[in-house]
Amino acid sequence: MSSAAEPLILPAEMATIDQSAIGSGIDGYRLMDAAGSAISACILCHYGSAKEVIVLCGPGNNGGDGYVAARRLRESGVSVTISSLVDPATLRGDAARARDDWDGPIGTLETITLSDESVVLDALFGGGLDRPIVGVAGAVIETINARRLSVVSADLPSGVSGASGEIFGAAFKAEHTVTFAAARPGHYLQPGAGLCGQLQVVDIGIPDRFLNADQRNLWLNGPAVWRDQTPERRPTGHKYDNGHLGIFSGAFARTGAARLAASAGLRAGAGLVTLLAPGAALASNAAHLTAIMLQRVDDQEDLDELLRDTRMNCFVLGPAFGVGQKAREFVHSLARCGNPLVLDADGLTAFSDQPQSLGEWFAGKPVRLLLTPHHGEFARLFPDLVADASLSKVDRARAAARQSNAVVLYKGPDTVVASPDGRAVINANAPAWLATAGSGDCLAGVAGGLIAKGMPVFEAAAAAAYLHGAAGHAAGQGLTAEDLPLHLPSLASLDAGDTNE
Repeated sequence: MSSAAEPLILPAEMATIDQSAIGSGIDGYRLMDAAGSAISACILCHYGSAKEVIVLCGPGNNGGDGYVAARRLRESGVSVTISSLVDPATLRGDAARARDDWDGPIGTLETITLSDESVVLDALFGGGLDRPIVGVAGAVIETINARRLSVVSADLPSGVSGASGEIFGAAFKAEHTVTFAAARPGHYLQPGAGLCGQLQVVDIGIPDRFLNADQRNLWLNGPAVWRDQTPERRPTGHKYDNGHLGIFSGAFARTGAARLAASAGLRAGAGLVTLLAPGAALASNAAHLTAIMLQRVDDQEDLDELLRDTRMNCFVLGPAFGVGQKAREFVHSLARCGNPLVLDADGLTAFSDQPQSLGEWFAGKPVRLLLTPHHGEFARLFPDLVADASLSKVDRARAAARQSNAVVLYKGPDTVVASPDGRAVINANAPAWLATAGSGDCLAGVAGGLIAKGMPVFEAAAAAAYLHGAAGHAAGQGLTAEDLPLHLPSLASLDAGDTNE
């Protein structure tokens, strides 16, 4: 894992980091002043002509950030009013000092006056909230959202969990969110991620040694996550050096999904890709294939014969393959052969009533199974995890990975990739228009292609999710799944300067 990978830090971890930094001799109020100043700079940058900024301050340090921002804004000539959720006299520590440095009036939420030109600074709760917002605070949030006023949130929109992205009762819909030192999972997990607007992560002076003091195992997905595990093409190499990917096709009228996966796998860098099709589907596949090879696999005997060729080093099974005993038997044989397997779509559904088999068949290290469920498939495989409301999407993906001894690529607008060893990433670059038929088949193929060429399963899954999102942006709105392989960037084109869209 590259040191440039961007960690995602839970609110409780961030509180510990703050205290460690302060305990080392760093002035806590200096950190608060830097945070509040960054918030005011964001407002001045994006709302320089605002006639009024209304600052809503809560009971903790998030409220303290609001007092600092209010003071900085007024020093810049902006008209500012403060409304506090609590009696300002109850504030303690650095928040009390920030209150004391504000020499203007402090109103209450009950007496707040809004105009259609008001810009609202939300400094009520931040990301550490773990209970629903009710009462006057909830009513004010709903009123401001209903009037569609511009909102800038400190840390996270109040009402959004920094740990899970869950919404607690009412929550602000911000146009901008300013957070400090590092992002939280809730900035990228839905539905809260959809309320953050444009996210700005600000360095307020906490040294990296505190951010990296504990072994972080959750990151924002990006090239730094997998760059160190990207195989290089040797000048003297040949096609088999880049892996031979086998993808199983469905029946005669269900062949398109596997071809999408095969095309994506070839584009992702596999040296060879072979479509493994039943005899009845050979003609329909052959009519559409050129660089992708074709081989007949009807039954277990054919599969056993295929597996004697050890050069085929990764498989994808599931896209329109069919659900039933054949799928389970093929997966069992593939597990015994020892090569990695990407299990997608019908391949996942085939194990809905016996997911424990996957953990048993693919036991041991290195991990060689990748599961790629969307939410419905995940719920069928792991209903107990979905039923547990205390778990975030990251928690669920990690638990599923441990149960199945597989890397789990839990798809969605906030795709999470998790490994049995606890490592996880949240992918944030997927555009909404990727939600189209066949898109997931392409994703499975990309992952298979990267694994075939030599990437470990976790890094390949993370890279596949990112490349898939990048292809979606490059293809643009109105894309169809056939467009995605043509727009896949190469791993080599992604350098340290690349960021999520």
